[in-house]
Order: sequence, then structure tokens, then C-alpha cells
Amino acid sequence: MTITRRPNRLHHTAYVTKDLEATRAFYEDVIGLPLIATWTEADELFGKMRTYCHVFFELADGSALAFFQFADADDQAEFGPEIPSSPFIHIALHVDKATQDEIAARIAAAGIVEPQTYVLEHGYCRSLYVTDPNGMIVEFTHDLAEALDPALDAERRANAHAELKRWLAGDHTNNNNFRREAA
Repeated sequence: MTITRRPNRLHHTAYVTKDLEATRAFYEDVIGLPLIATWTEADELFGKMRTYCHVFFELADGSALAFFQFADADDQAEFGPEIPSSPFIHIALHVDKATQDEIAARIAAAGIVEPQTYVLEHGYCRSLYVTDPNGMIVEFTHDLAEALDPALDAERRANAHAELKRWLAGDHTNNNNFRREAA
């Protein structure tokens, strides 16, 4: 089957928060994402009337990060916000270098320090990680210019299935030619 249509960008990704004001202060005041909508609602959801607040913080492309907080403690306990604290469960947002540097400065100015924030050099990108007030890890990724080369991108796309098949077959050889070896 040939797929000719696919989603064009993230609309929003949603999470549950235990403290909307702490979440607002982090995403708006520290990270710089403006609060663009606050919906307060009561709906019949999953067999029960539920009252909640749903807020949206806008990214530069018009997509958003969204958070829910429930009025009822039982609803809050049922739906979250416990987020597993694994560095492999996170949201990654694309930024340019200047934006990444500015966000890092705002994080430092807010007094957020290790282990709540750290940087990883992946080779093909540089990632700044920070843990939000809900325990969610947010990554701000800046791609290495050389990794965006159209010829290399075409090669990566052409080899993606073969590389996955190779790895699944047990050949775990590193194929990240951008990763710099530790000195």
C-alpha cells in the first residue's frame, strides 16, 4: 500500500498535572511557551461525570503541549499524573542552537539543576533535558547541521528498514557516524 497522506505536524500532546499553576509557571515563564487556551469542562467520560481544566501552551509551529487537572481527587488519582521516571519516556521538541542556549539559561536562572537537567551529545544532535514539575522529561533537541545533509538524509531513509532488520537479527554494531568518541 502506498501512503499518500499523513499528518503534517503535531497538534498537541496531552498529559495530566497535579498542579496547573506550577506547570504554567514552568512552561510559560521558564521555557517560554505562551498559555493560549484554558478550557474548563464537565463531561460524561468513561461512565462518570468529570470536571476538569485543560490548558494549552503553544510551540512556534502552532502545535501545543496540553495538560489536564481534575477537580475531583478520585478522578485525579485515576488518570494521573504519575509519569514513569525513565529517561526513555519523554517528549522531544526541536529547537535551533540559539533557542536551546536561551532555554538553558532560563532553566539555570529558575534554579533548576542536575539531576533535573542535563545535556547529552548524541552526535547527530545535542539534547538539553529538563524534568518538569510533573516529573515528565522534556528534551530540547538541536540537530547537527551535517546530519541534515540531504544526501545523508536520503541514505538514512533508504537504509532504515535494513538497519532495523540487521539490529533485530542480533547485529548491534554502532551505525551512528556522528557520535564523537569520549576522550
